[in-house]
Amino acid sequence: MTPRVFWRPLRRILLTLPVLAVVVSVVFLLIHLVPGDPVVQMLGEGATTADVDALRHAYGLDAPLSQQFGRYLQGLLRADLGQSLRMHDSVLHLVVQRYPYTLALTLAALLIGIAAAVPAGVLSALHRDRWPDRALGTVSLLGLSFPNFALGPILILLFSIQLGWLPVSTAGNGGTLDFLRHLILPAATLGLSLAAILTRMVRTAMLEELSQDYIRTARAKGLTENQVVYRHALRNALIPVLTVVGLQFGSLLAGAIVTETIFSWPGIGRLTLSAISNRDYALVQGCILAVGLTYVAVNLLTDIAYTIANPRLRL
Repeated sequence: MTPRVFWRPLRRILLTLPVLAVVVSVVFLLIHLVPGDPVVQMLGEGATTADVDALRHAYGLDAPLSQQFGRYLQGLLRADLGQSLRMHDSVLHLVVQRYPYTLALTLAALLIGIAAAVPAGVLSALHRDRWPDRALGTVSLLGLSFPNFALGPILILLFSIQLGWLPVSTAGNGGTLDFLRHLILPAATLGLSLAAILTRMVRTAMLEELSQDYIRTARAKGLTENQVVYRHALRNALIPVLTVVGLQFGSLLAGAIVTETIFSWPGIGRLTLSAISNRDYALVQGCILAVGLTYVAVNLLTDIAYTIANPRLRL
């Protein structure tokens, strides 16, 4: 492999550094624009001015914003995200404790979305303008129109209350199989909306590839239809879909906040909502920073994977 092959991924990594700096700055500044005083909320409306000033000084909230930002950056360099105002615990510990749950939910939703979208998209393209194509198009349109906060309760009513097949909420505490049973409904809530988007993408990409000259050449060589469709057309059609999957990963992280609340899933999304309602500055910053850094990292990996999957970009 030539040095040019390594240059593009290295350049993308270097370009990510300014993005990370912007994410860190925006996370710090936005939380200070949220109305409300966390100290007053902790002590209650009946607290004296002296008590409020003392607690604000103890947490460094009485310092100028620039000085607070400087301390925040110094803490990041030491992997210190500060202390939670309400939970009286390290923000880093709380985020690390909840992060695997959100990551497992997001990856499971991604797996469900891809597993449903690829066969549906291929089937729709192979039966263009016939009843399978129209039926799948209608289903994907319904999936795009249904928000998570509406789909989640419907799945709970159907599979948990009516049929009794799956547990309603939480992550369970009975081992791996119990965890997976609790994971199915929230992951399906997130993954089905992604599947609706990806199905249309796969269909469009497959139709474009099936009309290419190399497909006609492959058929002229006597290859079977399965070889033409799955070994040649689908392989090339998935290259643009790969980019969409990376971009949609961020949407899954954002949608996880609502989904985790519906299913009482102990992830970062639910922790973020609790921190916002309590005006817990340090914890909100830590949660949003974790989500932002994950989104940046996934997009970086997607770009590198796209370069590897598409040989034309290496030239």
